[in-house]
Amino acid sequence: MQRQHIEVLFGGVLLLVVAMGISRFAFTPILPFMRIEEGLSFEKGGYLASSNYIGYFAGALGAGFIYRNKKNFLIITVILNVISIFIMGLTHSFLLWLLLRFIAGATSGFIFVLTSSIIMDYLASHSKTRYSGFLFSGIGIGIAISGLLVPFIEGRFGWEGSWLGLGILSALFLIMTIVFWRSISIQNGEKVEKSNDTKIFKGFMPWLIIAYGLEGLGYIITGTFLVDIIYNIESLRSFASFSWVIAGIAAAPAAPLWMLLISRFTTVKVLSIAYILQVIGILLPVFAQTSWSVLLSAFLFGFTFVGIVSLSTAYARELFPKQSGVVVSALTTSYALGQIIGPILASSVESYFNSFKAPLSFAGSIVTVALAILLIGKRYSDRKELAKDIEVFHHSS
Repeated sequence: MQRQHIEVLFGGVLLLVVAMGISRFAFTPILPFMRIEEGLSFEKGGYLASSNYIGYFAGALGAGFIYRNKKNFLIITVILNVISIFIMGLTHSFLLWLLLRFIAGATSGFIFVLTSSIIMDYLASHSKTRYSGFLFSGIGIGIAISGLLVPFIEGRFGWEGSWLGLGILSALFLIMTIVFWRSISIQNGEKVEKSNDTKIFKGFMPWLIIAYGLEGLGYIITGTFLVDIIYNIESLRSFASFSWVIAGIAAAPAAPLWMLLISRFTTVKVLSIAYILQVIGILLPVFAQTSWSVLLSAFLFGFTFVGIVSLSTAYARELFPKQSGVVVSALTTSYALGQIIGPILASSVESYFNSFKAPLSFAGSIVTVALAILLIGKRYSDRKELAKDIEVFHHSS
């Protein structure tokens, strides 16, 4: 691969490190320290998480309408995102935290959709689509960075220092991306005509969108509270921060590995394996509260959620190659909607049953339903397509 292609791809990876790994998911390892030092309840932690996901929903939805000057718009949203990370460490106001997590979420939604669209279109135009999986490794790298740095910084500068340190690092990654992207021009997207727009919501795509939304609802419960749950089990407290590092390490190579599998098996088959492994990972701490079970749970969480994101996004683009921005936005919006509902339901279930096992059991069942919808939808749409082909064949003959 040429140096320019590597720089463009690496710039995209760094933006996902900032927007997803740091801005969105650094909250997970920082939350236990904020809860202790600021007296935050599990419920208030859920509200902060949901504020972020409401923002993500708005950003992902809005990104589908950006067709021109994608690169400039993207850079502006990353600047706002970095500012929101930094200010988190400068205030102790819960209301301001809610606003900042919303801004971080909204900008993350824009960044994820626009970066995915820009990089996948760029790679496709240079016949390098097979490298698209590497883009999503940015999510895992960011999670691993936040998992490693948060305990280290927090021990010296408190939870406030964690946000400030990660904000400085994010600013550095943004500057690197601007340098890498200085000489590339991004093609304007094609504005979707109404007739084409409705095609997106026919065939298998609606099933994929619904399954992906339920996946967002189920996985985010583990994604938000995993470290906090482990931290509150006295015998496993020392593994809490380390579990998030494991999740990041598993997530970093996940996308390229999952993408490699679709050269040998169908995308839906590979997605099904990812869903099954994720359910096992979510439910492991329910049945066993040991060091190996929580670390394996964290590993499976990181390995599967990034795999599902990369596979679903790439498959949607494959189905609608000229409308990557719109289909990625539709998928991400559904995912984001699930993520808004997830932490609120998890908090309610946890307070009702007064056990961390209840929200994890709920999350596992939701992801199982998502898998069922994916498989039923594929079978139904394939049969419909076959019937249509037979009808066309009879008419033509």
